Amino acid sequence: MKILLLHAMPLDERMWTPQLDALAGQDVEAPNLYDLGGASVDRWADALLKSTDDDIAVVGASMGGYVALAMAREAPERVRGLLLVGSRVGADTPERRALRDEQIRTLREEGIDAWAPSAPDPPPPERTVDELVRAVQAIRDRSDSTELVRSFEGPLWIAVGDADPFFPVDEAREVVAAVPNGRLEVFEDTGHFPSRDRPERFNELLREFLQAAA
Repeated sequence: MKILLLHAMPLDERMWTPQLDALAGQDVEAPNLYDLGGASVDRWADALLKSTDDDIAVVGASMGGYVALAMAREAPERVRGLLLVGSRVGADTPERRALRDEQIRTLREEGIDAWAPSAPDPPPPERTVDELVRAVQAIRDRSDSTELVRSFEGPLWIAVGDADPFFPVDEAREVVAAVPNGRLEVFEDTGHFPSRDRPERFNELLREFLQAAA
């Protein structure tokens, strides 16, 4: 079983360094989603599924979680488990789509420095305006996965910080309650990136998840 670690936006694959160290010796990969081209979580999911013939356990943070859900939608027989980190399962509301449009406008017209204060973390210096615009577009246009998670047969766990400004714990609890093999893990005094901000505790959860998905 291959393990995929899918990063958040505006970060990149380096956010998973503490997890790569903890999973040394296992078949694990942390791809750079920006390198997959296009502006669609479905396109990225398809590219990742085509990159291996193995069954997959997918760990996705925020945007990476949306790609993980798209992978499960396309190939439920191959995705053994999903660990979503701060990722909603619903599509963007009209209000959120309008906010994404404003983020895209700011990026294109004023650049990364003007946009970065509204982001949960500053983007790495190597990231470009084009990459971040495509990422925001992909998030904005993702499909609703509510019915998918209700029918997903493998372990589907959600990790969320109790101070996450984008994904309230109560909303995460409602999602998990409707999942056949769901589990909610709340990280105290933590924001949008539990895997990075609480790596030791997150790695314990990750190892438990992989045992459940095996």
